[in-house]
Amino acid sequence: MVSAIKKDGVALYKLARQGKTVEREPRFVHVFAHEIQGVRPGEIDFRVVCSKGFYVRTYAHDIGMDLGCGAHLKVLRRTKSGRFNLDRAITVEDLAAASPETIRSKVLSLPEVSRLRGA
Repeated sequence: MVSAIKKDGVALYKLARQGKTVEREPRFVHVFAHEIQGVRPGEIDFRVVCSKGFYVRTYAHDIGMDLGCGAHLKVLRRTKSGRFNLDRAITVEDLAAASPETIRSKVLSLPEVSRLRGA
């Protein structure tokens, strides 16, 4: 209910904010890879490679429901979206200390963005 998917022209997250719940059709998605990276009391770190439309927060919730203990995400980090990745990413701390030349080297040009989007 907190996605941007629309039901009768209204985004589900807007309906959720109004306290409304509507029936949602299941959507076909792909999970290409899944890896448990660490287990500690009360926490599991995992990595998932998935198609668009896969809601990781809902996935964590569903796992908790199946286990009968509840679950939620503490941290969600998207490392890739389509052809975009973290190769030229910069942290906020590094950005604050970076020279103008370093910042310019990290910014994608419009032609680069077009190529990454497949335009």
